Amino acid sequence: MKQFKTILSGGGTGGHIFPALAIANAIKSDNGSAKILFVGASRRMEMKRVPKAGFQIKGLWISGIQRKLSVQNLLFPFKLIVSLWRSYFILKRFQPKVVIGTGGFASGPLLYMATRMKIPSLIQEQNALPGITNRLLGKYVQRICIAHAEAERFFPKHKTELTGNPLRSELIQLNISPAEAKKKMGLSQKKTTLLVVGGSLGARRINQLMANHHGRLSEMGVQIVWQCGSLYEKEYVPLQTSHVHITPFIDDMAMAYAAADVIISRAGALAVSELCQVGKAVLFIPSPNVAENHQYKNALAIAKKDAAFVIEENELDQKFQTQLDVLLSDKKKRETLGKNIKNLAKPNATQSIVKQIKSLVND
Repeated sequence: MKQFKTILSGGGTGGHIFPALAIANAIKSDNGSAKILFVGASRRMEMKRVPKAGFQIKGLWISGIQRKLSVQNLLFPFKLIVSLWRSYFILKRFQPKVVIGTGGFASGPLLYMATRMKIPSLIQEQNALPGITNRLLGKYVQRICIAHAEAERFFPKHKTELTGNPLRSELIQLNISPAEAKKKMGLSQKKTTLLVVGGSLGARRINQLMANHHGRLSEMGVQIVWQCGSLYEKEYVPLQTSHVHITPFIDDMAMAYAAADVIISRAGALAVSELCQVGKAVLFIPSPNVAENHQYKNALAIAKKDAAFVIEENELDQKFQTQLDVLLSDKKKRETLGKNIKNLAKPNATQSIVKQIKSLVND
């Protein structure tokens, strides 16, 4: 790619921002002279995250439609018109060779306008159940990269490629052994290790479960690494014992994944993709507080291949203890799940997406 100029748009949540950053870094790695511009939604988290990663970003006055009658919903048509015009001027001034969307509010008007201006455009869909923005854009863009085969039915088949989700490089090159990871984390080599993660903010229901079960699990000889999230630090960190290690945030996730025998996790698209690469026994507890219950669809796509356990929040009281105890006590089952989920990993996803971008520009 010579003097390659591209615009990336995705945001609102980390699930849209981090894939866009991974793609941007891969483009830069492939072509050091590439010029990259991000477009996000004003006042959303991408406006801080993207500059920290070393890229320029411009904001659009756009937000999603809420499920109840509100002033924000009444403003939506005006925001959309303003964002379409601003997208036009951004595209006209920057003149990108290609525009890439990873979902979120801002990618809608930007990619729609790019297709109207005949600029080659590509979307990357992280979930098994695509979001509304990407489903609409799929009709207009030239190329669609999906992470799950289950998403293919929502898009025109002739322009859809199964590439996987872009991953952090340290997870792709996970070379540390479980024994070494446990040693570095100050964990016992003899005990089964349970890793509990609920995202950077934390997951209330998962934290409540662990508060109720950590004593019983310790008595079973299980050691726990429990990431409770920043919102719940004061409530749960005081429960820490010599066998229960509680922290609001885990800086080195690669190390924690390597040390784990069993992992409890939400089922956001990036978490699922990372856990496929890690190849450990996983119990997914999808968040019900997401659009169209897409986390459950992500987890179910894995569970159907005998590659993970999944329990919805409304079934936790009946199923959690039984299913977790199976994973902790049955080494063969852990090995089967770990092997099957590892087979679903796509470690070359970012390179595959860059390849699609190149072919799109050269068409």
